[in-house]
Amino acid sequence: MFEVYRRLVFGRPWLTLLILMALCALAATQLGKLHLDASADTLVLEGDDALKFYREVSKRYESEDFLIVTYEPAGPLLADATLADIDSLRARLSKLDGVASVVTLLDVPMLFSPPVPSTDILAGNVPTLRDAEVDRELALKELVTSPIYRNLLVSPSGKVTAIQINLMRDEGYHRLLRARDRLRAVRLQRALSDVELAELDAVSKAFATYAEQMAQRQQVLVADVRAIIDDYRDNATLFLGGVPMIAADMIAFVKSDLVVFGTGMLLFIVLLLAIIFRRLIWILLPLATCGVTLLVVMGLFGFLDWKLTVISSNFVALLLIITLSITIHLVVRYRELASAEPDAQQYQLVYTTARSMIKPCIYTTLTTVAAFASFVVSGIRPVIDFGLMMTVGVMIALALTFVILPVGLLLMPRPAPVPTGVGVVALTVRFAGLVERFGNWILVAALALSGLAIWGISQLEVENRFIDYFHPDTEIYRGMEVIDAELGGTIPLEILLDGKRDEPSAAVSEADDFEDDFSDDFSDDFADDFDTGAGGATPADSWFNRAGLARIEAIHDYLEAMPETGKVLSLGTLYKVLRDINPDGVDDIQLALVQRSLTGQVKEVLMDPYLDAALDETRITLRVKETSRDLHRDELLHQIRSDLTARFGIEPERVHLTGMLVLYNNMLQSLYRSQILTMGFVFVAIMVMFGLLFRSISLALIAILPNLLAAGAVLGGMGLAGIPLDIMTVTIAAITVGIGVDDTIHYVHRFKREFPLSGNYLDTMYRCHGSIGKAMYYTSITIICGFSILVLSNFTPSIYFGVLTAVAMLAALMGALLLLPQLIVAFKPLGPEHEPQAVGRES
Repeated sequence: MFEVYRRLVFGRPWLTLLILMALCALAATQLGKLHLDASADTLVLEGDDALKFYREVSKRYESEDFLIVTYEPAGPLLADATLADIDSLRARLSKLDGVASVVTLLDVPMLFSPPVPSTDILAGNVPTLRDAEVDRELALKELVTSPIYRNLLVSPSGKVTAIQINLMRDEGYHRLLRARDRLRAVRLQRALSDVELAELDAVSKAFATYAEQMAQRQQVLVADVRAIIDDYRDNATLFLGGVPMIAADMIAFVKSDLVVFGTGMLLFIVLLLAIIFRRLIWILLPLATCGVTLLVVMGLFGFLDWKLTVISSNFVALLLIITLSITIHLVVRYRELASAEPDAQQYQLVYTTARSMIKPCIYTTLTTVAAFASFVVSGIRPVIDFGLMMTVGVMIALALTFVILPVGLLLMPRPAPVPTGVGVVALTVRFAGLVERFGNWILVAALALSGLAIWGISQLEVENRFIDYFHPDTEIYRGMEVIDAELGGTIPLEILLDGKRDEPSAAVSEADDFEDDFSDDFSDDFADDFDTGAGGATPADSWFNRAGLARIEAIHDYLEAMPETGKVLSLGTLYKVLRDINPDGVDDIQLALVQRSLTGQVKEVLMDPYLDAALDETRITLRVKETSRDLHRDELLHQIRSDLTARFGIEPERVHLTGMLVLYNNMLQSLYRSQILTMGFVFVAIMVMFGLLFRSISLALIAILPNLLAAGAVLGGMGLAGIPLDIMTVTIAAITVGIGVDDTIHYVHRFKREFPLSGNYLDTMYRCHGSIGKAMYYTSITIICGFSILVLSNFTPSIYFGVLTAVAMLAALMGALLLLPQLIVAFKPLGPEHEPQAVGRES
């Protein structure tokens, strides 16, 4: 294999250059196909059964996406000028493509301003604020006290209102989604036929294309909504919220991060290379290597239709960092050989550089690949995509670096010899002196740090606030704050309760009695209104009766009293309204009449979203306050499920929880499992590679210990600092080990080559620190500074990821220069010391 490489790269460098240029041109044609994905699906667990159930419930109750505009006027909420502005805003929003309807406080039924007769309510003849007979003073009181509107449409203070923009249901999207998920479900049960596999591939591609087009339409819609509400900011404070807005803004964040990371890394690379090497050629060649690698990888991702997410957008910075680190190792080695053999031919210098470095670089790349490949087992779609992208990208980086740099050196004039960085050599040799003088203390410090790391890891949590993913000055953050504080919470949770269809309820009995008692006095048509069918039970007999509604109301009040929850809606809301309309009480006969006679907007608002008569199922919706620092999602969900069973006597199998809160919590709870799986995968893979490379179990164990300590230190530091695991920080430990072992591999590989020359461990350590230690220092500083660029991100987890990984890389460097050599010197894994042997250096 190496011979083929030598013949192509070293035998025909001009042909290789032409091939590289053609490859770059081809990659450039695919850049336009590189797309972004920031849908809610990127924040849920891959293959989660709860996601399928959530989609079924959304379809059943016709729940569609919507945007929320919070509107806080400078003057009174129900002033003529304010209502005129809201009406004007509503009219303009309603005309936008993709908007099904817009609901404002002008459009909802006013039942008590003044009180509306029950006959009018049943007939759907209910006034709104648009009608002259509505009393504004009574209306404001109703809006802030009503069980329907309080914390949903109007804040309890009466100063903030919500405008809900309901989006049109895209049947094409849902049709393709159902077709894809159906085939995926079949694939989990049995092997698909060739026809089914082709169908799954076709529908998956069609769905991906359609979803992308829909996302683009929503981005345009969000931009149009923002443009409209900007015209009303002179008289009110407005914020835009909703999942489509968050998705659109996150795509903008990803695009911004790509530009910022790319620009920042370019400037960083130029500055770093100028400081380290101080020659134009050592700036241009590594820069060309990094640029070509990034272009080819991005073109490949576009061709493969791999979409970028908030997580995988970091691949630009990471790929440039890793490519640069490989390049620096080659450059440093070439300069060492050129300095040691000033009369050698350029061909021989370049060839020897490549031949001596290809083995350790392949192994360091494989360990890095193992780290990123481990993310595939995480079960979190954006983390999986990130791992796959980096796996492919790192392998391409290795291949292109060993092509571009040698070809460039062969085709350009030989660089003039320069000092090889005496200052850095002196610095790294000082680390060797510390090992010699304080070796035992280094071991004691490592043990102490290990104990502290274990304690810190035991304190790790996965609970975090979604709002903290964003800067406080973003509209996502500010809008969520307002909605949480004034309008009943942000994150939806749905509770579905199955009825007992085999047990006739009190409502059925009373209806039967009523029918028997009055069947002789009333017409058959009237009796038919209360017909219970052959089974003797109405389809929804478990819930829409006094006993059922009282039970729902008790659950409703219990949920509303919880400190973590905001607005709760259920059939209990309708029950409260009916009792307000009829203070003397509501019996089962009246409830049966309401169920059969209620029409219009009141029915659409108060009954249809909370009752599926065909399934004998009731639905309770609530919103959780995401901004609460005391929110523990998993505990909250377990408490609700437990209390519904213990306090309200509902069998566990009849209780179903769904909604974005459940999906997001499932993803968060999987992070512990992901951390264990990824670390286990990386540890096993690296141990296998160390065994093959070093041919020594003891040396393999010694080599990996400093890196495990570095990973443990950063995870323990997170636990002690109260930084939770999230979709970004869960990758840090694996990346730390995967990239951190690069220094270990280079050091041990060089140590094994140098040791026979002197037969003395301390002497070999000093020579390794003065040679390969310099390259380790350069590359580690490159990685540390490169990861630090992520602090410029708009996405807080990316900032944590950058800072924490930089700290972990610093710990890994200290481990490689201090702990690793001390372990080698103390345990002597290469055998006892001996007299120098006449061993030639490996070429």
